[in-house]
Amino acid sequence: MSARTTPPAPSAETVGGQGAGRPDGPVVVALDVGGTDIKAALVDAGGVLLEQVTPTRAQEGPEASFAAVLAAIAAVRERVPAGREVAAVGLAVPGTVDEEHGVVVNAENLDWVDLPVRAHAEEATGLPVGFGHDVRAGGLAEWRLGAGRGAHNHAYVSVGTGIAAAVILRGEPYAAHGWAGEIGHGGAREGEPCPCGGRGCAETFASAAGMARDYRRLTGASADDVPGAREVLARAEAGDDVARAVWERGVDRLGELVAELVRSLALPVVVVGGGLVRAGDALLRPLDAAVRSYLTIHPVPRLVPAELGSAAGVHGAALLGWDAARAAGHDVPRQHAVSAPAVAPAARALVTADGVTP
Repeated sequence: MSARTTPPAPSAETVGGQGAGRPDGPVVVALDVGGTDIKAALVDAGGVLLEQVTPTRAQEGPEASFAAVLAAIAAVRERVPAGREVAAVGLAVPGTVDEEHGVVVNAENLDWVDLPVRAHAEEATGLPVGFGHDVRAGGLAEWRLGAGRGAHNHAYVSVGTGIAAAVILRGEPYAAHGWAGEIGHGGAREGEPCPCGGRGCAETFASAAGMARDYRRLTGASADDVPGAREVLARAEAGDDVARAVWERGVDRLGELVAELVRSLALPVVVVGGGLVRAGDALLRPLDAAVRSYLTIHPVPRLVPAELGSAAGVHGAALLGWDAARAAGHDVPRQHAVSAPAVAPAARALVTADGVTP
Protein backbone atom coordinates (compact mmCIF):
# COMPACT_ATOMS: atom_id res chain seq x y z
CA MET A 1 0.00 0.00 0.00
CA SER A 2 1.61 3.27 -1.03
CA ALA A 3 1.76 6.43 1.04
CA ARG A 4 -0.48 8.08 -1.56
CA THR A 5 -3.38 5.96 -0.41
CA THR A 6 -2.52 5.51 3.24
CA PRO A 7 -5.46 6.74 5.34
CA PRO A 8 -4.72 9.41 7.96
CA ALA A 9 -5.85 7.19 10.83
CA PRO A 10 -6.41 3.50 10.13
CA SER A 11 -9.30 1.79 11.82
CA ALA A 12 -11.13 -1.50 11.54
CA GLU A 13 -13.66 0.21 9.31
CA THR A 14 -11.09 1.59 6.85
CA VAL A 15 -8.55 -1.18 6.48
CA GLY A 16 -10.70 -3.09 3.99
CA GLY A 17 -10.46 -6.70 2.92
CA GLN A 18 -12.42 -9.73 3.96
CA GLY A 19 -13.56 -9.77 7.56
CA ALA A 20 -12.36 -6.25 8.38
CA GLY A 21 -13.59 -5.55 11.90
CA ARG A 22 -15.38 -8.93 12.12
CA PRO A 23 -14.81 -11.44 14.94
CA ASP A 24 -14.52 -14.27 12.40
CA GLY A 25 -12.12 -12.50 10.02
CA PRO A 26 -8.59 -13.62 9.08
CA VAL A 27 -5.60 -13.19 11.37
CA VAL A 28 -1.82 -13.07 11.02
CA VAL A 29 0.89 -14.23 13.39
CA ALA A 30 3.48 -11.46 13.84
CA LEU A 31 6.95 -11.89 15.36
CA ASP A 32 9.54 -9.27 16.24
CA VAL A 33 12.69 -11.32 16.81
CA GLY A 34 15.33 -9.73 19.02
CA GLY A 35 18.67 -10.82 20.35
CA THR A 36 17.16 -11.64 23.75
CA ASP A 37 13.40 -12.02 23.32
CA ILE A 38 10.82 -12.82 20.68
CA LYS A 39 7.74 -10.61 20.80
CA ALA A 40 4.86 -12.45 19.17
CA ALA A 41 1.28 -11.38 18.54
CA LEU A 42 -1.94 -12.49 16.90
CA VAL A 43 -3.40 -9.63 14.87
CA ASP A 44 -6.67 -9.11 13.03
CA ALA A 45 -8.15 -6.06 11.31
CA GLY A 46 -9.12 -4.58 14.64
CA GLY A 47 -5.59 -4.81 16.07
CA VAL A 48 -3.63 -7.03 18.42
CA LEU A 49 -5.68 -9.89 19.88
CA LEU A 50 -3.00 -11.42 22.08
CA GLU A 51 0.72 -11.12 22.75
CA GLN A 52 3.47 -13.25 24.22
CA VAL A 53 7.19 -12.87 24.89
CA THR A 54 9.56 -15.85 24.85
CA PRO A 55 13.38 -16.17 25.00
CA THR A 56 15.30 -16.18 21.72
CA ARG A 57 17.79 -18.74 23.11
CA ALA A 58 20.56 -17.09 21.12
CA GLN A 59 23.21 -18.26 23.59
CA GLU A 60 22.42 -21.87 22.61
CA GLY A 61 23.43 -21.36 18.99
CA PRO A 62 21.77 -20.59 15.64
CA GLU A 63 19.80 -23.84 15.41
CA ALA A 64 18.27 -23.27 18.85
CA SER A 65 17.38 -19.65 18.17
CA PHE A 66 15.66 -20.47 14.89
CA ALA A 67 13.84 -23.33 16.61
CA ALA A 68 12.68 -20.76 19.19
CA VAL A 69 11.21 -18.67 16.37
CA LEU A 70 9.27 -21.63 14.99
CA ALA A 71 8.12 -22.56 18.50
CA ALA A 72 6.84 -19.02 19.08
CA ILE A 73 4.82 -19.18 15.85
CA ALA A 74 3.36 -22.54 16.85
CA ALA A 75 2.49 -21.29 20.34
CA VAL A 76 0.52 -18.35 18.95
CA ARG A 77 -1.25 -20.55 16.41
CA GLU A 78 -2.39 -22.82 19.25
CA ARG A 79 -4.20 -19.84 20.76
CA VAL A 80 -6.08 -18.80 17.61
CA PRO A 81 -9.82 -18.60 18.42
CA ALA A 82 -12.01 -21.21 16.82
CA GLY A 83 -13.24 -20.27 13.39
CA ARG A 84 -10.41 -17.84 12.65
CA GLU A 85 -8.13 -18.46 9.65
CA VAL A 86 -4.41 -17.77 9.97
CA ALA A 87 -3.66 -16.13 6.62
CA ALA A 88 0.10 -15.62 7.00
CA VAL A 89 3.09 -15.12 9.27
CA GLY A 90 5.07 -11.89 9.51
CA LEU A 91 8.69 -12.00 10.69
CA ALA A 92 10.84 -8.99 11.58
CA VAL A 93 14.44 -9.96 12.32
CA PRO A 94 17.71 -8.16 13.15
CA GLY A 95 20.96 -8.06 11.21
CA THR A 96 21.72 -7.54 7.54
CA VAL A 97 18.55 -8.74 5.85
CA ASP A 98 17.85 -9.33 2.16
CA GLU A 99 14.05 -9.06 2.06
CA GLU A 100 13.85 -9.75 -1.67
CA HIS A 101 15.38 -13.21 -1.32
CA GLY A 102 14.16 -13.92 2.20
CA VAL A 103 17.66 -14.34 3.62
CA VAL A 104 19.42 -13.13 6.75
CA VAL A 105 22.88 -12.34 5.42
CA ASN A 106 24.32 -11.86 8.90
CA ALA A 107 22.73 -11.44 12.31
CA GLU A 108 25.56 -11.25 14.82
CA ASN A 109 23.40 -11.51 17.95
CA LEU A 110 21.77 -14.71 16.66
CA ASP A 111 24.80 -16.12 14.82
CA TRP A 112 22.69 -16.44 11.66
CA VAL A 113 24.73 -16.33 8.44
CA ASP A 114 23.14 -16.67 4.98
CA LEU A 115 20.08 -18.24 6.56
CA PRO A 116 17.04 -18.56 4.22
CA VAL A 117 14.58 -17.67 6.96
CA ARG A 118 11.52 -17.11 4.79
CA ALA A 119 11.83 -20.43 2.94
CA HIS A 120 12.42 -22.39 6.17
CA ALA A 121 9.50 -20.66 7.90
CA GLU A 122 7.15 -21.27 4.98
CA GLU A 123 8.13 -24.94 4.89
CA ALA A 124 7.62 -25.32 8.64
CA THR A 125 4.27 -23.50 8.81
CA GLY A 126 2.70 -24.13 5.41
CA LEU A 127 1.78 -20.44 5.31
CA PRO A 128 2.87 -17.38 3.32
CA VAL A 129 5.59 -15.57 5.25
CA GLY A 130 6.24 -11.86 5.13
CA PHE A 131 9.85 -11.18 6.04
CA GLY A 132 11.88 -8.08 6.80
CA HIS A 133 14.48 -6.25 8.84
CA ASP A 134 13.34 -5.27 12.33
CA VAL A 135 14.04 -1.55 11.93
CA ARG A 136 12.57 -1.42 8.44
CA ALA A 137 9.51 -3.24 9.78
CA GLY A 138 9.24 -0.62 12.52
CA GLY A 139 9.62 2.09 9.91
CA LEU A 140 6.93 0.44 7.80
CA ALA A 141 4.58 0.49 10.79
CA GLU A 142 5.30 4.13 11.60
CA TRP A 143 4.77 5.01 7.93
CA ARG A 144 1.47 3.19 7.46
CA LEU A 145 0.07 3.35 10.99
CA GLY A 146 1.99 5.92 13.00
CA ALA A 147 3.99 9.14 12.92
CA GLY A 148 5.04 8.88 9.26
CA ARG A 149 1.54 8.60 7.79
CA GLY A 150 1.27 10.51 4.52
CA ALA A 151 4.99 11.32 4.24
CA HIS A 152 6.07 10.13 0.77
CA ASN A 153 9.76 10.77 1.47
CA HIS A 154 11.14 10.32 4.96
CA ALA A 155 13.35 8.21 7.19
CA TYR A 156 12.63 6.36 10.41
CA VAL A 157 15.74 6.44 12.60
CA SER A 158 15.75 3.92 15.45
CA VAL A 159 18.12 4.50 18.36
CA GLY A 160 18.19 1.72 20.93
CA THR A 161 20.67 -1.11 21.35
CA GLY A 162 21.90 -0.10 17.89
CA ILE A 163 21.29 2.64 15.34
CA ALA A 164 19.65 2.09 11.97
CA ALA A 165 17.29 3.81 9.59
CA ALA A 166 14.39 2.80 7.36
CA VAL A 167 14.11 4.95 4.25
CA ILE A 168 10.85 5.66 2.38
CA LEU A 169 11.30 7.21 -1.08
CA ARG A 170 8.38 8.18 -3.32
CA GLY A 171 6.05 6.19 -1.14
CA GLU A 172 8.08 2.95 -1.29
CA PRO A 173 10.54 1.40 1.21
CA TYR A 174 14.12 1.41 -0.05
CA ALA A 175 16.22 -1.53 1.21
CA ALA A 176 18.95 -2.21 -1.41
CA HIS A 177 19.13 -5.92 -0.52
CA GLY A 178 19.49 -5.04 3.15
CA TRP A 179 22.30 -2.52 3.02
CA ALA A 180 20.28 0.71 3.05
CA GLY A 181 19.93 2.45 6.38
CA GLU A 182 22.88 0.90 8.25
CA ILE A 183 23.92 4.33 9.44
CA GLY A 184 25.26 3.18 12.80
CA HIS A 185 28.38 1.62 11.30
CA GLY A 186 31.44 3.01 9.56
CA GLY A 187 32.58 6.58 9.17
CA ALA A 188 35.43 6.40 11.70
CA ARG A 189 38.84 4.74 12.10
CA GLU A 190 39.51 5.33 15.78
CA GLY A 191 37.61 4.65 18.98
CA GLU A 192 36.07 1.71 20.76
CA PRO A 193 35.79 -1.56 18.81
CA CYS A 194 32.40 -2.34 17.26
CA PRO A 195 30.94 -5.83 16.67
CA CYS A 196 30.85 -5.00 12.94
CA GLY A 197 34.67 -5.07 12.91
CA GLY A 198 35.14 -1.31 12.79
CA ARG A 199 36.24 1.15 15.44
CA GLY A 200 34.48 4.24 16.67
CA CYS A 201 31.20 3.48 14.90
CA ALA A 202 28.26 5.62 16.02
CA GLU A 203 26.68 2.58 17.68
CA THR A 204 29.61 2.35 20.12
CA PHE A 205 28.80 5.71 21.77
CA ALA A 206 25.63 7.29 20.30
CA SER A 207 23.16 4.41 20.70
CA ALA A 208 21.27 4.05 23.97
CA ALA A 209 23.41 1.04 24.85
CA GLY A 210 26.56 2.79 23.63
CA MET A 211 25.99 5.82 25.87
CA ALA A 212 25.68 3.57 28.90
CA ARG A 213 28.81 1.61 27.96
CA ASP A 214 30.73 4.83 27.34
CA TYR A 215 29.77 6.24 30.73
CA ARG A 216 30.68 3.02 32.53
CA ARG A 217 34.02 2.89 30.74
CA LEU A 218 34.86 6.46 31.74
CA THR A 219 33.69 6.28 35.36
CA GLY A 220 33.95 2.65 36.39
CA ALA A 221 30.22 2.55 37.21
CA SER A 222 28.63 -0.89 37.20
CA ALA A 223 26.01 -2.14 34.78
CA ASP A 224 23.65 -2.48 37.76
CA ASP A 225 24.00 1.23 38.52
CA VAL A 226 23.95 2.46 34.90
CA PRO A 227 22.23 -0.17 32.75
CA GLY A 228 21.12 2.24 30.03
CA ALA A 229 20.93 5.74 28.60
CA ARG A 230 18.09 6.68 30.95
CA GLU A 231 20.49 6.59 33.88
CA VAL A 232 23.09 8.54 31.93
CA LEU A 233 20.56 11.29 31.22
CA ALA A 234 19.38 11.34 34.84
CA ARG A 235 22.94 11.80 36.05
CA ALA A 236 23.58 14.48 33.43
CA GLU A 237 20.50 16.40 34.57
CA ALA A 238 21.69 16.03 38.17
CA GLY A 239 24.97 17.80 37.32
CA ASP A 240 27.30 14.90 36.50
CA ASP A 241 29.81 16.41 34.05
CA VAL A 242 30.91 13.06 32.61
CA ALA A 243 27.31 12.01 31.99
CA ARG A 244 26.55 15.34 30.35
CA ALA A 245 29.58 15.00 28.06
CA VAL A 246 28.58 11.44 27.12
CA TRP A 247 24.99 12.47 26.39
CA GLU A 248 26.01 15.55 24.38
CA ARG A 249 28.59 13.63 22.35
CA GLY A 250 26.07 10.91 21.50
CA VAL A 251 23.28 13.31 20.53
CA ASP A 252 25.67 15.38 18.44
CA ARG A 253 26.69 12.27 16.46
CA LEU A 254 23.03 11.35 15.99
CA GLY A 255 22.45 14.84 14.62
CA GLU A 256 25.33 14.34 12.21
CA LEU A 257 23.84 11.02 11.03
CA VAL A 258 20.43 12.61 10.43
CA ALA A 259 22.08 15.47 8.58
CA GLU A 260 23.95 12.99 6.37
CA LEU A 261 20.62 11.41 5.40
CA VAL A 262 19.17 14.84 4.65
CA ARG A 263 22.17 15.93 2.60
CA SER A 264 21.98 12.75 0.52
CA LEU A 265 18.22 12.44 0.07
CA ALA A 266 16.76 15.88 0.96
CA LEU A 267 14.26 14.27 3.32
CA PRO A 268 11.67 16.69 4.70
CA VAL A 269 10.64 14.45 7.64
CA VAL A 270 12.61 12.18 9.98
CA VAL A 271 10.73 9.98 12.45
CA VAL A 272 12.83 9.26 15.54
CA GLY A 273 12.14 5.96 17.28
CA GLY A 274 13.74 3.33 19.47
CA GLY A 275 14.18 3.39 23.22
CA LEU A 276 16.06 6.70 23.30
CA VAL A 277 13.05 8.70 22.06
CA ARG A 278 11.44 8.16 25.47
CA ALA A 279 13.71 10.97 26.66
CA GLY A 280 11.34 13.40 24.88
CA ASP A 281 12.53 16.97 24.61
CA ALA A 282 15.80 16.12 26.39
CA LEU A 283 16.66 14.31 23.16
CA LEU A 284 14.64 16.20 20.55
CA ARG A 285 15.75 19.75 21.36
CA PRO A 286 19.53 19.11 21.27
CA LEU A 287 19.08 16.71 18.34
CA ASP A 288 17.33 19.46 16.38
CA ALA A 289 20.16 21.85 17.20
CA ALA A 290 22.77 19.29 16.17
CA VAL A 291 21.05 18.59 12.85
CA ARG A 292 20.94 22.30 12.10
CA SER A 293 24.64 22.68 12.92
CA TYR A 294 25.56 20.11 10.25
CA LEU A 295 23.34 21.56 7.51
CA THR A 296 24.07 24.67 5.47
CA ILE A 297 22.17 24.87 2.17
CA HIS A 298 19.67 22.07 2.85
CA PRO A 299 16.24 22.66 4.41
CA VAL A 300 16.05 21.48 8.01
CA PRO A 301 13.84 18.39 8.31
CA ARG A 302 10.91 18.09 10.67
CA LEU A 303 11.78 15.65 13.45
CA VAL A 304 8.80 13.62 14.61
CA PRO A 305 8.90 11.25 17.58
CA ALA A 306 7.63 7.77 16.74
CA GLU A 307 4.11 6.93 17.93
CA LEU A 308 4.18 3.15 18.23
CA GLY A 309 6.99 2.79 20.72
CA SER A 310 8.36 -0.67 21.38
CA ALA A 311 5.37 -2.19 19.56
CA ALA A 312 6.51 -0.85 16.17
CA GLY A 313 8.34 -4.07 15.30
CA VAL A 314 5.33 -6.30 15.97
CA HIS A 315 3.01 -3.97 14.07
CA GLY A 316 5.48 -3.92 11.18
CA ALA A 317 5.71 -7.71 11.20
CA ALA A 318 1.92 -7.89 11.04
CA LEU A 319 1.93 -5.56 8.02
CA LEU A 320 4.48 -7.83 6.35
CA GLY A 321 2.14 -10.73 7.06
CA TRP A 322 -0.87 -8.96 5.54
CA ASP A 323 1.20 -8.11 2.45
CA ALA A 324 2.36 -11.74 2.09
CA ALA A 325 -1.20 -13.02 2.40
CA ARG A 326 -2.45 -10.61 -0.24
CA ALA A 327 0.43 -11.56 -2.56
CA ALA A 328 -0.63 -15.21 -2.14
CA GLY A 329 -4.14 -14.34 -3.29
CA HIS A 330 -5.92 -14.09 0.05
CA ASP A 331 -8.59 -11.43 0.54
CA VAL A 332 -7.33 -9.90 3.76
CA PRO A 333 -7.02 -6.39 5.24
CA ARG A 334 -4.32 -4.13 3.89
CA GLN A 335 -3.46 -3.17 7.45
CA HIS A 336 -4.91 -3.20 10.93
CA ALA A 337 -6.08 -0.68 13.47
CA VAL A 338 -3.84 0.51 16.28
CA SER A 339 -4.60 1.82 19.73
CA ALA A 340 -3.61 5.24 20.99
CA PRO A 341 0.05 6.24 20.40
CA ALA A 342 2.38 4.47 22.80
CA VAL A 343 4.58 7.48 23.64
CA ALA A 344 3.70 9.87 26.42
CA PRO A 345 2.05 13.16 25.35
CA ALA A 346 5.08 15.16 26.48
CA ALA A 347 7.26 13.21 24.06
CA ARG A 348 5.02 13.78 21.04
CA ALA A 349 6.08 17.37 20.39
CA LEU A 350 7.17 18.10 16.84
CA VAL A 351 10.51 19.65 16.02
CA THR A 352 9.98 22.10 13.18
CA ALA A 353 11.99 24.85 11.54
CA ASP A 354 11.03 27.02 14.51
CA GLY A 355 12.04 24.50 17.14
CA VAL A 356 9.96 22.26 19.37
CA THR A 357 6.26 23.08 19.47
CA PRO A 358 3.87 21.75 22.11
